[in-house]
Amino acid sequence: METSTTPRTESADVIDADGFTPVRIKQVIRETSDAVSLVLDIPAPSVDRFRYAAGQFITIRATVDEVEHRRCYSMSSSPAVDPDLRITVKRDRDGLVSNWINDSVSVGDELHVAPPEGRFVLTTTEHNVVTFAGGSGITPVFSLVHSALATTRKVRLFYANRNLDSVIFREALATLAEGNNGRFAVHHHLDEIDGMVSTEHIARFIADSARDNTDYYICGPAPFMDTVERVLLDTGIPKQQIHLERFSVAAIPPTDATEPVVTEEVTIELGRSTATAPYRAGNTLLQTARLAGLKAPSSCETGSCGTCMAQVVEGRARMLNNDALDDDEVAEGWVVTCQALPTSRTVRVVYE
Repeated sequence: METSTTPRTESADVIDADGFTPVRIKQVIRETSDAVSLVLDIPAPSVDRFRYAAGQFITIRATVDEVEHRRCYSMSSSPAVDPDLRITVKRDRDGLVSNWINDSVSVGDELHVAPPEGRFVLTTTEHNVVTFAGGSGITPVFSLVHSALATTRKVRLFYANRNLDSVIFREALATLAEGNNGRFAVHHHLDEIDGMVSTEHIARFIADSARDNTDYYICGPAPFMDTVERVLLDTGIPKQQIHLERFSVAAIPPTDATEPVVTEEVTIELGRSTATAPYRAGNTLLQTARLAGLKAPSSCETGSCGTCMAQVVEGRARMLNNDALDDDEVAEGWVVTCQALPTSRTVRVVYE
């Protein structure tokens, strides 16, 4: 563990043109051999901008090998119990930034951070909570669990990992289970012992759960999330009680034969600027906006946060993934542009 006690002395809230603030790392905590937590020293003038709800994430802008990258990382801290904002990053085989954070970041280093965002949050103050996490999906779930337990709610967690050594927050979860008068229970699923998570595993876990007045939160690898969601829906749990947080971008599927129209042109309105650009096949509306020279808002780029949402006012578009907008918003033409492909000859998009 590394730590710093040097106070910050900034007298102004420093925000660049893209909304990022320089933030120093206050503490580095090695959680497992391939996961690390960073406690961030938010400058006093920026504290209000960085207030967050459990389950939300921040966007980090990092320069690795002279190339700028943006990545979203969920808070593992809880605003209900933790004085500092903390993120936890797990190493990924092909994760350039996550590997850089695990290998190179130290106390006192500076990161450029955009304020918290995200809709993977506790939706009520009364419902009990059942959570499902796979691997690093525990990060926002850990925050949700802490905040829910700060009330009188009951919480259960199904946590899947390869083996015992890869369990992030293992001791902290055990402490929570021991210290909350039976209001928190965690079930550890280890692939090397129990096999891959199956529908039967999930069905057994929820068999004794009271389904009324209960919300379900899922985060982890896509196959894990799909399995859990399918079991919950098949069991009859209403979709509005199921909340998902996806970390990966959906792959672009083959063009649907029922959508033969070739998009030629996209017009985008952003603030006082309007740009019309020829459309490049396969590009999302967000990519098209950038190619047109517009600084369109964005953050997660997985269809989860809603930062890049805009309204299609002319033409049509389809979304590859949407974990941010509800059915009414979609019916009104709203899309998350990072996941939206145009499907008519011309499209007009308005950011508001």
